[in-house]
Formats: sequence, structure tokens, C-alpha cells
Amino acid sequence: MHIFLVWIVVEATKSDSLLCDLLRQDYTLFPRGNNYLLHGLAKKFNAHRRTAAICPPSREGFDMGADTFPLHGDMQRTNWERPFEPPMVIADLLVAYLDQMEIECVFGIPGGAIEPLFNALARSSRRGGVRHVLARHEAGAAYMADGYARETGKIGVCCATSGPGSTNLITGVACAYDNNIPMLVITAQPALPTFGKHPLQESTCTGVDTLSMLQHCTHYNSLVSHPQQFENKLVTALQRSIRAPAGPVHLSIPVDVFRSPNTQLAPSYDLQALLQPSSSVDDEALATLLMMLSKAENIVLLIGVGCCEAIGSILEFADLSGASVITTPDGKGLVSPRHPLFRGVFGFAGHASAETAIRDKSVDLIMAIGTGMGEWSSGGWSDDLLNSRLVHIDDTEEHLSQTPMARFHMRGRILSIFNRLVKHMQDVRRSGNFEYEQRRFARKQHSDHWEPETMLLAPKKYESSAIPILPQRLMRELSRLFPPTTRFLADTGNSAAWAIHYLQPRDRRISERRQGGGGSVRAPGRRRTYGGWLRVIMNFAPMGWAIGGAIGTAIGNPKMPVVCVTGDGSFLMNGQEISVAVAEKLSVIFVVLNDQALGMVKHGQRLAEAEHIGCDLPPTDFAAMARAMGATAHSIHAPEDLAKLDIAAMCARPGPTLLDVLIDRDEVPPMNVRMRVLAGNL
Repeated sequence: MHIFLVWIVVEATKSDSLLCDLLRQDYTLFPRGNNYLLHGLAKKFNAHRRTAAICPPSREGFDMGADTFPLHGDMQRTNWERPFEPPMVIADLLVAYLDQMEIECVFGIPGGAIEPLFNALARSSRRGGVRHVLARHEAGAAYMADGYARETGKIGVCCATSGPGSTNLITGVACAYDNNIPMLVITAQPALPTFGKHPLQESTCTGVDTLSMLQHCTHYNSLVSHPQQFENKLVTALQRSIRAPAGPVHLSIPVDVFRSPNTQLAPSYDLQALLQPSSSVDDEALATLLMMLSKAENIVLLIGVGCCEAIGSILEFADLSGASVITTPDGKGLVSPRHPLFRGVFGFAGHASAETAIRDKSVDLIMAIGTGMGEWSSGGWSDDLLNSRLVHIDDTEEHLSQTPMARFHMRGRILSIFNRLVKHMQDVRRSGNFEYEQRRFARKQHSDHWEPETMLLAPKKYESSAIPILPQRLMRELSRLFPPTTRFLADTGNSAAWAIHYLQPRDRRISERRQGGGGSVRAPGRRRTYGGWLRVIMNFAPMGWAIGGAIGTAIGNPKMPVVCVTGDGSFLMNGQEISVAVAEKLSVIFVVLNDQALGMVKHGQRLAEAEHIGCDLPPTDFAAMARAMGATAHSIHAPEDLAKLDIAAMCARPGPTLLDVLIDRDEVPPMNVRMRVLAGNL
């Protein structure tokens, strides 16, 4: 296409009428990615025409100025009339880069200082390009960008205006930072000449310094003080966002920089090449690991959420080696609960079967993969895990530094490492190594009749018909009623505890389709990851994350059912975001665990024999709240109420549904690890 455009210009020097005719034709033949090239071509040609007066007037009297040039996606108009389009500015260049990365939307809330970006998004939306999704609170916008990134594997993008708009973003950005979610955060500033003069909502170094506030929860953080800085800083930020450890990056852009004319015809950089991950493997480290594996007779794999792009290869390795598989709480969604090698979740809200697997004295190696060793993922820094049997594999140096007691560390792209391990295991198997096959058979023999229900803490409550409904039974019904492709997001607090321990959908694939080699072409900035069937957050864990996250998930993949399991406390903090799902016509099901309390706080106080304070909530009709915002809603008191629901209709409905589930208030979630840490029994 670029060569063709050059040919147009060359031929135009021979016959300017040729260029005029080409520019008046139907431009639906041009791909959207070249709209900016055509836009600039028309602009330059029109300037030349006015100077030389060479272009014959069109029959319609149509001016070929760039401001009225018809772009792909706007061809519905037959009379060539359209709203006035100003020349491209820096904000348009930002949108062009997002378009290049195939990012569909930006989550945020408008304001005066960020108006140029919203103008550019409006122009892009008319072309069928990147569009805006209006959040109800800036933190909700960050949570939506988080959910979108987890679902699509792309970089999530959120934006806010200066001052309070930027400060409202911080909790959502910090959550992404601590959970390694790639995110581009765009905030605005007043015009540069007003710095220090106390303009409205000033948030520079001479006001409330939001740049400094975001310094500690972003991997790249910069003020764009000149238009010529913008492109280099943007590309640097995007690269930093996806490099290990992945996370949010922040650019703060003054309104006058946003409005600065953009003299480029298109983005200067090809992000397809710049944002591709490295697939190199340390051969010496791999040889050491293979030697350890060859001597090991009993292996346990601890799978963390960082394994998502490599989960197919990891499970194939487990099958070839006969290793037992356990997961961290946030890694549970990567493995089917019915996988014959799965032995449950280790850590917060985990299973005794996983602890048994770790404590087995016959285990030679515990391979912790794609996980940091925070409180929830390490079982409160359990000595059963953190010892000399540990082999820690991760792409992040920070994670590896948390396990100095490990026998061996290996850093690199997890997918590449396990592709190599699988190839080696297959070669050994083909060589007819009888000793290897004998050990593998012995390790797998006990896995043939695995039933995941046997690892539950209270299996009778899992099937109880008690009224009000028990949270254990609610998890069973959610597992049973919703389709196998459902994405579950469990919010911070009791919601996460109940889901981690008891949620186990049926009829899921035993393993993921293996993704070969890591060399296939993909969208720039896009990881080959999809977050799994269950998504929870660790470490920095704000209440209400799952509400915005579910909306971002549904926008990223509207064909799949999305279920948000949240608490009444979380919904009272961020429940207004349900109106975004109404406006966007998203099939999201919000399940509110209504126990009239901040449940984890209440049960924690009881278990610790502390004062009962600050945890009770008044009775609230969340179904009525949802209906007031335009959603469909149902009140659930008993298991029979769930059985009466038309789940298929809910999942197909173009709009959200809320289930206000009045659960038994006295049921204590599985939170022993948390209580042990709070008590100081480390």
C-alpha cells in the first residue's frame, strides 16, 4: 500500500488530474491502517493545488482538503458531507498507535485537560477504530482495563483528566502493578504556560503532584513536555509495559501538547517487531535443570498465574513426567479441576490435598513456576514449600529473589523453557528408556480415579439444601449451571475464598490445546494469555476490582459468558459500574453475596477473638439497585431459586443481570492461612 501511495504522488507530477480522480474515488478499498497516510496525502496535495492552481474543480465542487477527506468507515454518506475534521494532532497519533496494536477501546472519564484525546477518540470511533468506554469512576476505568488485558492478552488502556481524575485512578493502577497486568495509563495536565499559576485541577510538580504519586506503582512514568518527545516516550512506555515484569506505565500529557499539530503521515515505529517477546533460553541452565529432573523420582509442580501462556506445555510436561499438579490461588483458573494430576490449590483458601502433596517426604523436586512467593501464594511463607527441594522458574528477577533457599533458579520465558523440556521428554520417551517409563507409570497410577470433590473442606455443605443458601452450595450451583466457557471473576474478600476453594466447573477440557513454539505472528503488544476460567487478584487486593474487571473482560470477548462473584461491601463501593454494562449491552452476571457485613473482617474478628466493630452493613436490596440502573435482577434465598433461572437467556441477553443472593451469614470461609499470618505464627 505504501508503494502504491508513492506511485500516486509520482504520477501526479505528470498529470495532476489523475490524483484528483483517485482522491474522489470510493476509499473503502484502503485498509483502515492507511487512513492517516491518505489523510496526510490529501493535505499536502491540497496545499500544492492552492499554490499552483493545477487541480481542475470537481463536478460537485468538492474541496480535497485533509479536513474533509473521507476516511474508511465513514463511507455511509453518499453526498460526501461530514463534520469538520481538524488537522491531525498528537492525540490522533496516540490513537493511531493504539489502532496499530489492535486495541479496541480506551476506558476513562473525560475532562477539560484531556478533551483533545476524547476528540481524537470520537474521530477514530467514526472510522470504526479505537473507541471510548465511559466508566463511572476512574478506578473503575483502571479495573476495566485490567480485565480487558487479562482476557485479550493486549495492553489495557485507561485515561483520566488532571487533578482528582488522576488521583482516582491510582488504586486501580496499583492493583495492576502488583498483579503484573500490562496497562497504559494516560493522564492530562493543564497547559504548560500555566504551570505554577494554580490553574484548575493542576497536578504538576507545582500543584498536587500526581506524577510523583504514580511513580511507585508504574514501570515507566513521565511528563511529555514537548510534542517531539511524545512518540519516543510512548514507544518506550509500551515496551516497558510488556517486558517482565509486566505492569502499568504512565504518560502525563499537558493539554497544549495534546493539541500540537502532528506533522507525520503515520506512526514512525512498527510495534509488531518492537513488542515481540524474547524466546531465548539459557542452555546451560536448561542442562542443569534436565540433570535434576533425570534424577528425580517424585515431582510436584506449583503453577502460578504467570504460567498462562505456557500452560499447555506445562501440562504436557506434567503428563510426560507424571508430576503432581497444584496451583496458587490465582493460578487455579489455568487448570481443569478434573485434570487427573491436579491436587488442588496451595495457599490462601487452598486444599488439604495440595498441602499433602507438598509435605510428602518422597518428593524430590517442587517446581514453582510463574509465581512470586507472597503471603497468599506461599501458604503464609510455609517451610513445607520454601526449602532446598524448591526449583523456582520465572521470567521476573524480583520473584526469584524471594526464594534464596531454593536449590535452583531459572529465569526466562516460561513458554520457551517448557517447550524445550517437553521436546526433551518426548525424545527420552522415543528412545525407549525403560527406567523412565517405569517411574512415570508409578507416579501416574494413583491419578486414574481422581475426583475433585474429595479435596473439599466440607463436602456435605457443598450439597446442602439449607435456607438461607450456604455459600458452599452457591459455588456448586454456579459451577453446574453456567457454560464451560464462562469466565469467573471473584472479588476480594470472602468471595475470593469461597471461589478458590469450592468453585470447580464441570465439563471443561482436561488440558489446553498446546501452543507450539512461540513463534507465530500475533498482534503487537499482545501476549498469548487468557487468564484462565477463574480470575482472582493477589497481594494488593482492592475491594470491587472484579466488578470493573468483569466489564473489561466482556468488552474484550463479548461472545463468552462472564460471571462476577462479589460481596455486598464491594458492590457498595463500586456497584455503580454496572450501569456501564447496561450502556454497553454486555452479558455480565453479577452475583452479590449478601451477608449484611464486610464478611472477611467480621469472621476474622471472631476467629481472633477481637472486638466486633466496623463490619456490619444495613439490609440492602441490591436487586432493586440494579433495576434502578437498568439491569435485570433476581433475589435468591434458596437453591430452588437458582434452579428456576433461565441461565441460557441470561447469557444471551444484551445487558447485565444481577443475582442478589442472601447467604448464610455465619458460614466461615476457608481463611486459616490469613489468620495464621495475622496472629504472627509464621
